[in-house]
Amino acid sequence: MRPGGRRRSTSDFWLANVAPGIATGLDQVSFQSVDPAVKVLYWAAPVLLRDAVKIVVASRNPVKIGAAQDAFATLFPDAALEMIAVEVDSGAGDQPASDDATRQGARTRALRSRQEEPDADFWVGLEGGIEIVDEQLMAYAWMAVQGNRGGISEARSVTLPLPPAVKELVAAGMELGKANDRVFSTANSKQGGGAFGLLTDGLYTREGIYRQTLIMALIPYVNSLYPQSRAG
Repeated sequence: MRPGGRRRSTSDFWLANVAPGIATGLDQVSFQSVDPAVKVLYWAAPVLLRDAVKIVVASRNPVKIGAAQDAFATLFPDAALEMIAVEVDSGAGDQPASDDATRQGARTRALRSRQEEPDADFWVGLEGGIEIVDEQLMAYAWMAVQGNRGGISEARSVTLPLPPAVKELVAAGMELGKANDRVFSTANSKQGGGAFGLLTDGLYTREGIYRQTLIMALIPYVNSLYPQSRAG
């Protein structure tokens, strides 16, 4: 904490620790003796210090938009976030039924959202999917984030085992969200806590899981070990 009890912001830390190094040629010498936190902020500064960060989310689902906003607010606390929601076709159908299809759906959403709204800093695709593993129906999601200089960073969420009653309805052709609503006597649960919330009695929620996963997908943009962190 700084004198007076105010927490040091990202920009405070960068200006105090990184800017002086740039002036003395820090960017031209070895980083071996530099604090890792300073390295991260040095490379990520063009993004972290922006007054505004424009994010395009490839969905109008309030759960996905909320998860994206919370994830970016966590990693870019000093930036004013501008969130834009667009509808795009994932190419994976209403219910991706494999890990590959779900991952590709998230990637396609991120790429197509850039085509819809090209003037932004990040484009985010979120895709929920299911897969049967040893007779157990599993639910999970993939997140894909594209930065404004190309390349995509991805992360997969934790996996949730679904009850047999849900599996039976899905096997009969019902979409997962509707199957959950049928089994749990809810309405439009996929725009609420989702199966995660229903099965954990609110301990975990769909939005919370998506937020955590998006933070993982954003790590390459704020960690100096990844090339994306230098993209700005």
